[in-house]
Amino acid sequence: MKTKLFLLLLSSTLLFSSELHIKADAFNADENTGISIFTGDVNIIKDADELNASKVTVYTDKQNQPIKFVAVGDVSFIVETEQKALYRGKAQRVIYFPKTKEYHFFTKVHLKQINEKKEIIGDEVILKTIEGKAYAKGVNKEPVIMIFKLADDNATKEK
Repeated sequence: MKTKLFLLLLSSTLLFSSELHIKADAFNADENTGISIFTGDVNIIKDADELNASKVTVYTDKQNQPIKFVAVGDVSFIVETEQKALYRGKAQRVIYFPKTKEYHFFTKVHLKQINEKKEIIGDEVILKTIEGKAYAKGVNKEPVIMIFKLADDNATKEK
């Protein structure tokens, strides 16, 4: 009952009155600190965005508005930007800031832009969904890899 009440409060406090659905094996919340921890096959869905992880910690402000989500443990995700660019990927840690709609991906990041057939591989990637901008960098002298799928010139000429 406590879990259902918290999820109802959390989903009703989100901006733009959209719904946030969180499913997990276990849940623990502390109203005094504004920290809620979801563990075990965590699945979060909000609009077109989806996030899956082993553990997600949700931080809220004094008005019970989510201000930060931290997901760890083989995180997979689908993210849509304001410009309708669709990304799918994985990382070991993801931090999401709902007020600015920014995703920060860390460690073994593999991000694919589905509708443009682009990929980013690195250890730190920031995706600003409002502006439609992405930033990436490698760690420990490892490069960032950007892959573009190019149209086959012969196939294009035949059409």
